[in-house]
Order: sequence, then structure tokens, then C-alpha cells
Amino acid sequence: MVKAEARRKISVTVLGATGSVGQSTLDLIARNPERYEVAALVAGRNAKQLSALARKHNARLAVIAEPEGYSALKELLSGSETKTAAGRAGMLEAAQIEADVVVAAISGAVGLEPTLAALQAKRRVALANKECLVSAGKLFMTAARTSGATVLPVDSEHNAVFQALMAGPKETVECVTLTASGGPFRTHSAERLARVTPEEALRHPTWSMGAKITIDSATLMNKGLELIEAHHLFSLPPAKLGAVVHPQSIVHALVTFHDGSVVAQLSVPDMRLPISYCLNWPDRAEWEAPRLDLAKVGTLTFEAPDYARFPALKLAREVLEKGGAAPTVLNAANEVAVEAFLARRIGFNDISGLVRDVLARAEEERLAEPRTADEAIAVDHTSRSIARTLLLQFAAKAS
Repeated sequence: MVKAEARRKISVTVLGATGSVGQSTLDLIARNPERYEVAALVAGRNAKQLSALARKHNARLAVIAEPEGYSALKELLSGSETKTAAGRAGMLEAAQIEADVVVAAISGAVGLEPTLAALQAKRRVALANKECLVSAGKLFMTAARTSGATVLPVDSEHNAVFQALMAGPKETVECVTLTASGGPFRTHSAERLARVTPEEALRHPTWSMGAKITIDSATLMNKGLELIEAHHLFSLPPAKLGAVVHPQSIVHALVTFHDGSVVAQLSVPDMRLPISYCLNWPDRAEWEAPRLDLAKVGTLTFEAPDYARFPALKLAREVLEKGGAAPTVLNAANEVAVEAFLARRIGFNDISGLVRDVLARAEEERLAEPRTADEAIAVDHTSRSIARTLLLQFAAKAS
């Protein structure tokens, strides 16, 4: 009897190890140590948490993005086999270290450069960083094609589209529809929305996510950003992209083909499902994933988004149509606005108001669509500067 050959472990690098996607990824890895191993871990500033994760998963490399945390990280990992690094150079090293999959989950524009480095190293990139596609989508996908790297979407909606598109040739796709939970304020009046607090906005009804994306979900900006991402990921024109509100978060996306057939991907709302798909693609790993019981769910409902109460989604659609530097500006302005809302400097409705005004001011500046990572970062910085200047006016009104 011939002994079966042992399966080679899938080596994984996690950029953004301490965030929600990073933690979900490492939870999967911990549940299946015979299937996965950790190559490198990157975190922003939490040296204590990063060192604990590096020891637990026996990571070859641990990188702290904020250089001031390096001495603490080095001391905490003293005596281990894990190499340590910090700052930009460290993040680039982690992105290019030998690995089968790089989970790109660093939030914000700071995640663009290391994710591009992973593409250049021809890694399979499991993409959870929105800024790569919103701020520099054309640049990012061109880099992927040029290097021959594979980009797989981690976002549940884009992952669902990726799976549903396998049902037919791309030229037969009539439209793609992303679903939105509607956030915690789906039924709130415009007057009530004006009084929303950060604590209320952070209570998402179905998903457990970081603060920034949770606020984006509450304003529906998140769905607008995802439409821009889908445009780049799947090379689909804006006219073929849409969104529908689906409070149960069971159907993650639908693809309509030109024969009238609609293919949807359904699952319980758990980020480990799309992450597992990306780590094991083109295979599917068997694990103790939560199973969908439609009889228990009972009812699935859908409704059109309300652009009047949630203007952020309309803004993002307009930006998608406009193209150029507008998506980069939108992303940067939104980050500043969300940060200001969480700090109680502006109201909930002011988030979209500030973003709208920044887009108008940036258009006067005639900012060009970024062609390189440096240009994307420059447009991002300029947009943030405009946003912080205009923020003073909004903050004065809110006080």
C-alpha cells in the first residue's frame, strides 16, 4: 500500500494582522494548523498584540508599521525564531517574503505600497484593502496584469461576484448587483439621522468590523466604495453595476446574465468564508464553517437604496462615472470625515456634506488620475489637506 503524500502547507502573510480581517484570517489558520503556516505578520502600532500573534503562529517575520514600536516588538520577541522589522522597509519586506498568499488587510492609503509590492513579487493577493482599488484602481490592476499576480477579493460582496461570474462567459453578463445591509439606520428619518451618535453608528446589525468600515456601512459610503472596486476588479462599466439593500446579509451579490438568469452567492455573514475561499483557491477547504439554514432564516427582503437619506452612495456613484482623480479624493475626504465624526467634531449627516465639498474643491484644483503609487499618495495628501481645511467650517457649525 502506497502512503499518501502529505499535503504541503499553504504559507500566508497577513498585512494588517491585528484588524478584523487579519484576526479572522488567523482564526482560520489556528483552526487548521495542518493546512496553513504563517510567513509574516504586519501590524500598525500594537507591538504587544503583534508579538503574541507572532509567537502563537511561529511567524518567520513580524513587522510593526510605526517605527517607534520597534524596540518594544524586538524585546517582546527576544529568544524566539521570529525576525523583526519596522516602518516602510519592513512592510515591503513582509509583502515580498516567500509566501503562497498575501492577505492585504491594512486599512487606509498606507496599505497601497506594500500591496503593490506583493503584486510585483507575483504573490496571490487576497485583497481586503479598499484603498488599493478606490484610490488607485487602474494602477493597481495594471500592476497585477503586468506581473502575472492573482488578485482575489476578500470582501464578501466582491468574493460573491467572483464566484457567481463563473456561471457564464463575461460577455454574457448584463449587470452585477451588490447587496448592502442598510446599516443600523436603514429606517431612520433624515431628522433622526442628524442626531445619530458615534456609539449608535458603531452598532452594526449583522457584521462585526472595524470602526471606519462600520461607519461607512452606516452612511452607505461603503457600498459606494465597493461599486468603484467592482468596476476595477471585474472590468465592468458603471452602467452594469448596482446595489440593493438586503438587511439579512445572506445574499452577498447577484449576477444577471443576458438570458435573464440570475446567479447569487449566499452564506451566513462570516468573513472567514470568503477568506477561506481566497486562501485555498482554486480549491475549497472543508472546515467547521457555519452553515446556512434558509428555513431558519425564513425571509429574505430587498429594497432600493434611499439616496435622499443616504447621499454618500449617490456621491460615490457620481465619482465612479467621473473617474480620474475623483475616487482618490472621495476616499481621502471620507476618511477625514469619518475620523471627525468619531471624534464628535461633526454630525453624522456632515460626513457626506464634507466629502461633497472636498470633491468640488478638488475639481477646481484639476487633480490628475494617479499613474504611480507616489502620485496616488500625493493626491491623497492634497485631498486630506483640503478636507481638514473645510472641516473647520463644518466643526464650527456643529459646535
